[in-house]
Amino acid sequence: MFEQPRFYREAWIPIAAGFAFFAYSTGLGFIGWTMSLLLGSLLLASGMAELLWPGDRRIHQFAALAGAIGTVFGLLGVVSLGIGSALLLGALSAASFVAAGHLSVRQEPHAEEVPEPVPTLSLAAKVALDDAILATMQVGVGMPRGDDQVRIRHEVAQARELFEARGWLEKPADYHPLPPPLEAPRIAPARVRSISYERLAFESGYEPHPEEPGRERWLARRANRTAHAWIVRDGDEPRPWLVGIHGYQMGKPRVDLLAFRPEWLHRRLGFNLAIPTLPLHGPRTVGRRSGDGFLIGDVLDTVHAEAQAMWDIRRLLGWIRAQGAPAIAVYGLSLGGYNTALLASLEAELDCAIAGIPATDFTSLAWLHAPPLQLRYAEHLGMSVDTNREVMGVVSPLVLEPRIPHDRRFLFAGVSDRLVPPVQVRDLWRHWERPKIVWYQGGHLTFRADARVIALIEDALRAAAGGAARAAAAPA
Repeated sequence: MFEQPRFYREAWIPIAAGFAFFAYSTGLGFIGWTMSLLLGSLLLASGMAELLWPGDRRIHQFAALAGAIGTVFGLLGVVSLGIGSALLLGALSAASFVAAGHLSVRQEPHAEEVPEPVPTLSLAAKVALDDAILATMQVGVGMPRGDDQVRIRHEVAQARELFEARGWLEKPADYHPLPPPLEAPRIAPARVRSISYERLAFESGYEPHPEEPGRERWLARRANRTAHAWIVRDGDEPRPWLVGIHGYQMGKPRVDLLAFRPEWLHRRLGFNLAIPTLPLHGPRTVGRRSGDGFLIGDVLDTVHAEAQAMWDIRRLLGWIRAQGAPAIAVYGLSLGGYNTALLASLEAELDCAIAGIPATDFTSLAWLHAPPLQLRYAEHLGMSVDTNREVMGVVSPLVLEPRIPHDRRFLFAGVSDRLVPPVQVRDLWRHWERPKIVWYQGGHLTFRADARVIALIEDALRAAAGGAARAAAAPA
């Protein structure tokens, strides 16, 4: 439904909302006045930009964010504004939120072999949620600038030369050495909400290869040297295991156990759970927020993060096998979907791999989401999409070949995902030789609302557990 009219009528909704916030800003006290002016300015600026200069994704991202905050602000202002005025501000803000999502859907070209989005208010709201999250990332995630951009370009050039000399560009699987066994991790009981689990920790032992650019900088991150995982299991009874790989900016028990629900995956489906924390996430954080430094455009840091993720998870897999696991499945979300796909290219003995809403090409994501001025500056310094992608190939699930059988590969994705464009999932689906996939009508965070996604996960896990049981019962 890609459209390019001269003027979008929906742009008048945030314009009206912006003027409404200006009109009601007086009499709210300093904090209320400041918030009203800020929200009004964002809504008015977004609406005018959508009307006069449509096409920049950041326009509806900030319109969605302002609409979401304005809806809450309007409803909380009942005491100060009165019920009528508060409801008016809330309604205009909510309409701006939905309008931003609707415009986002209308302006996105359709990708080949991806189902068409069906325009509904529900889809518009789901897409607006993605856009609002992207707006917070535009503001809150630090990006390399100035001298760092020069350093990154030099490191990428050095890495490409080194990787080519050692044959890793031709055989990227050789970049990943087999890690040593994990024999005695530290395990302690813990509890979050009503969930009892175990905190597992061990010294990672990962080091970038000698002479790799950025090696010393990576090893200087001391908190990142210790790997962690959250374990949910019952007694000594042999059960299949599920390794759940979390998404970007997750990595904390309260969040991870909400994403990989033990009441569903452990109690209902009967899997023990192991949820490893990715490098630079959770207790391994080295910045202000979980995940800082993983995906900020510092290419060699991202390469090392992914290499360490594979190293740590493969060590954890060895420990799980030592517990007598009859089957091991891997299920990842977003960044975790990327790592699931990459792991399936290194480990042949997985009983299934479910890549959910997976990113697959970090270079393309950087060029999609980074501020245009920063991209122009990077390109001015000689930064190249092709060279970056070539260096990232040693940790790319689109370059390494999958090692698990075709019938053990599963994917699901949203047709209107704004954080991970559907074309990235489609490319992995093609690379994996078109295994079973579910496309749902939604954005990045709304897959649980689709019954077909839940059915795909359950069918894949039951097949993995059942296949292992049949193999164990078969005569020698």
